[in-house]
Amino acid sequence: MSVRGAAIWAMSAQYVAFAINFGVSVYLARNYIGPDELGLFSIAFAAATLIAVFQDFGLTRYIAGEANLDDAKIRAACSLSLVIAWAIALISMGLSWPMAALYEMPQLIPLMLVIGASYLLLPLVVVPRALLQRNLDFKSNTMIEIGAASANAVVSIHLARLGAGAMALAWGTLAQLVARALIAQWRNGLLLPWPLSFAGAGPILKFGGGSSLLVLSGTLSAKLPDLVIGRLISQGAVGLFGRANGLSGQLRTLVSGAVTGVFYPAFARVRDRGEPLGPHYERVVSCYCGVTWPTMAGLAILAEPLIRLLYGERWVGAAPLLQWIAISEICFVALPLHVELPILLGRMKALIHRNLLDTLASIVLLAIGAYVSLEAAAASRFAYSVVWIFIYIGFLHGLVGFRWSGLLANYAKSGAATLAAIAPLVAIYGFWQGPGELGFGAMLLGTLAGIAAWMATLWLTDHPLTREITGVLGDILGRLRRPVPEKAA
Repeated sequence: MSVRGAAIWAMSAQYVAFAINFGVSVYLARNYIGPDELGLFSIAFAAATLIAVFQDFGLTRYIAGEANLDDAKIRAACSLSLVIAWAIALISMGLSWPMAALYEMPQLIPLMLVIGASYLLLPLVVVPRALLQRNLDFKSNTMIEIGAASANAVVSIHLARLGAGAMALAWGTLAQLVARALIAQWRNGLLLPWPLSFAGAGPILKFGGGSSLLVLSGTLSAKLPDLVIGRLISQGAVGLFGRANGLSGQLRTLVSGAVTGVFYPAFARVRDRGEPLGPHYERVVSCYCGVTWPTMAGLAILAEPLIRLLYGERWVGAAPLLQWIAISEICFVALPLHVELPILLGRMKALIHRNLLDTLASIVLLAIGAYVSLEAAAASRFAYSVVWIFIYIGFLHGLVGFRWSGLLANYAKSGAATLAAIAPLVAIYGFWQGPGELGFGAMLLGTLAGIAAWMATLWLTDHPLTREITGVLGDILGRLRRPVPEKAA
């Protein structure tokens, strides 16, 4: 499968899964799950996730990027996955009682038991999915993502309607992993992690140790807000922050996150061919920023009316938080693949040093903000994103060799397209309806006008994204026009 074809499949999976997950989150938030219940689940999930950071142990990246992958290494990866995942499951479940005592929330115990039990199924997922990714088989990945999202939706909605509250979300998480395991095994022809074999596991352990430190660092930055806010402010504050953070993260994943898994093996192939990475990286940056910047800017502007429209009045407190978080995403997406490329090019140690500094900045700024207020905690995410840029930009320049002029030109073109995209909404606020009174019709009009202005600006500035859009549309039309072979008589 070509890189562009893989990207099409990856985006298809992301769009359908997003539609399912987004629809479920809106339905549950409006009817069954309030800020307190979401906050309770978020605390339990964050606590379990801090232990589960080692669940992948770098196996996905190792398998996707290993030049000489053989059956012995695959078997060793499967065995390591089993041992690590089951240890994580037991530790996560065992921590349910201490966490309940620390937060004085006995409801955390059953939540963490169910979430922890779900990790028992990880060995059936990790290596099979990594092999699919290595082969750019994103058609199978599409089946996995859609199946998992559907299972989560059915179970969560059914149990929420029965009054299960936060437990509905926990059981939905378990159902999601069951679906992932079943479909991943089906698409890989039953690749089981048994009998155990650790022959050739040395290189995997060496790679996984460094990779897991990176994942731990990233998870601390992502999940500590829920734990810190829950401890310093309130359970309901965690729910509001989680709603804002979740909506922003879902939208970012929708527009750009799907293709990250495509670019890693694609860059591995470029590396193996001995080609310079700089031009390819500039192209990736232009695509990420050209799509994600206007999306996040629009989300920040529409935060209040969008929260009110989707989730109802009881969630309006999440709107100012969403504005800060969406703005911070503009910085985070400006340097894509900041973890993947150093790993691919053998600069793990240097990456770990920067990642630890990155995590320290995140924790310190968050703690300062949370001591002030919930909105200050959200604003700390923007301050952190600016620090994050300075930590990584010089490192990536030395590693990949992109041109400063090329990078800045892409930023300028993407910035112009972003300003054009939000201009209609800003005009509506100034001359027609403000955020507190904006209706669906005006919101839709401003969004459609913004999309038209965005596309026109891409074309006028000769943005590299225009060629990618044309290429993707050409591939899709080519597939649709392809004649169906006639059956033999």
